[in-house]
This record gives sequence, C-alpha cells and structure tokens, in this order.
Amino acid sequence: SGLQNRRLGVRFPPGLPLQAGATEVSFCVEEIGELKANMSEKIDSEDSKLDWIKWAVVGVIVGAAIYANSFFATESLLIRTIGILVAGGAAGWIAAQTVKGRAFVNLCLEARIEIRKVVWPTRQETTQTTIVVLIVIFIVALILWLLDWGLNGIVSSIIG
Repeated sequence: SGLQNRRLGVRFPPGLPLQAGATEVSFCVEEIGELKANMSEKIDSEDSKLDWIKWAVVGVIVGAAIYANSFFATESLLIRTIGILVAGGAAGWIAAQTVKGRAFVNLCLEARIEIRKVVWPTRQETTQTTIVVLIVIFIVALILWLLDWGLNGIVSSIIG
C-alpha cells in the first residue's frame, strides 16, 4: 500500500517495478533531460551576462526615485507616493527579467501554491488548542513557583 494523506483521502501508490526494456526508455528520458538542462544552461548563461546591466538600471531607478522624493518634498504626498509606486513597479519588472529575479518570482508563485494546500484549523479546533496551551502554561508556572518557593526556603534556612 502507498502513502495516504488521511485528511484528503488521497493515496500515492508505490512506484512500478522495472520491466524488460525499461532501462532503454529510462536512458532515452535521461538523455532528453540532459539536453534540456544543457539548453537551459546556455540560455541562462547568455541572459546572466546581461543581468548586471539590468541590475544597474534597477539601481538607477531606485536612486532616482529616492532623490526625486526628497527633491519634491513640498509636493503632495499622494503624488510622491504614486511616483514611488510607479518607479518601484518599473524596477521590480526589470529585476524580474534577470535570472535571479525569475527564480524569486517562481519561488513566490510556488509558495502561494503551497499556502493554498494548507488545511487551516476550524474555530473550534483553534479554541480547544488555545485552552490546552493556557492550562499547560498555568501548570508549568505553578510548578516553577513551587520550586522557587521551596528553593528559597532551603537557601534561607541555610543562610540564616
């Protein structure tokens, strides 16, 4: 039997055993995977050569936005905020075009997908868990208070 996620009732069966001739297919699949990896490495290396230019442009945009915000300090806060948001959006879009920027965007998208998979507790489960935690805290505090009181008494009797 495979692994089972009990809340969702989804089963993951174990992998199938290899049959005769399966090694040839897996070898072809491995070769295709290596070719794809090599092609993506070439594309990434070509893109990464120009990434420093993109990061320099991002730095210039951010620096200009900071300078413009202080230079136009007498202008309306709304106009300055809109300007900062536009500059930040432009800088973010340019940064997302780099290799590291794409990796960060992919990480954020994958994290969002994982958050959707979380099974959040119900209100009743949250309340019950909170009550159990408060009771345990009270018991531990009582034990520490009794320990402190007893050790204080022993040390006071020794000291005099």
